[in-house]
Formats: sequence, C-alpha cells, structure tokens
Amino acid sequence: MRIVIQRVLKASLSVDGKKISSIDKGAVVFLGLKKGDGEEEAKKLAIKLSKLRIFEDENGKMNKNISDYGGEILLVSQFTLYANCRHGNRPSFTDALEPQEAKKLYLIMQQYLQEEDIAVKMGIFGADMKIDVLNDGPVTIILDSSDLK
Repeated sequence: MRIVIQRVLKASLSVDGKKISSIDKGAVVFLGLKKGDGEEEAKKLAIKLSKLRIFEDENGKMNKNISDYGGEILLVSQFTLYANCRHGNRPSFTDALEPQEAKKLYLIMQQYLQEEDIAVKMGIFGADMKIDVLNDGPVTIILDSSDLK
C-alpha cells in the first residue's frame, strides 16, 4: 500500500463537471493499493498519517499533525501509484489490486482515518476525477506500508 500526501491550503474534486468533495487546509492523500494489501497495511498507514508532523506550528516549523493543525483529508484512490514502467513505454498495472477488493480497502482506509479523529472527504472510486489543488509549501510525502515497522 502506498500513499502520496500533498499538504494543501484547499482542494476540490469533481466528476463530470460536478463538485463531489472539497476541503480547506489539510492534505490530499492519493492511495495506491497492490495485490496482497489488506486491513493491517491500511491501519498502519492510517496511524502513521495521523501522527505525521508535516504542518507548521506558530514558529514555522513542521511540528503539527493533521489533527493539531485542524486539517481535513481528501482521500483519492489512485491505482496508477503501482504503475510498472520497467519494460517498454506503456505502464503496466498488473501489480495493482483488483478493483472490487481495492474499493473495499479504500473504504476501510477511510474508516481507520476517521477512527484517528480525522475528517475525511472522498473521491468516487473508479471515476475519472478532476482535482483542483492549492499546494502548501509545496510539501509532498510518499509513504509505503512495506517501509513501516
């Protein structure tokens, strides 16, 4: 399981020209799910994300987690985070989790984040989404569940 976290001042997500979700300050979190991922990986990443101090305190130091900062998360499923580009010029997505299982795990990730007292807005799984982001910093962090202990 892999997440890309972008610290934002605001973000919105639209499908077919209709705004579905929006957040003010917080983070857009792109979630990539691979074959073999399960609830254990989701829980580890949710806890790590909830404690990650990537938001600035009153002294301008990255010293606050998302709850301390009063931020929200816009959680977006993104199977392309498991693109394999080693051979040829067209990415292969054979490592990505099958859509039915990925959707279940996407919803479980939302649940675990909410259990950490984080407000979570969602994209629409499998939809062609347009995301408007005002990056803050920019600060972009990549976490992979296989790197966590």
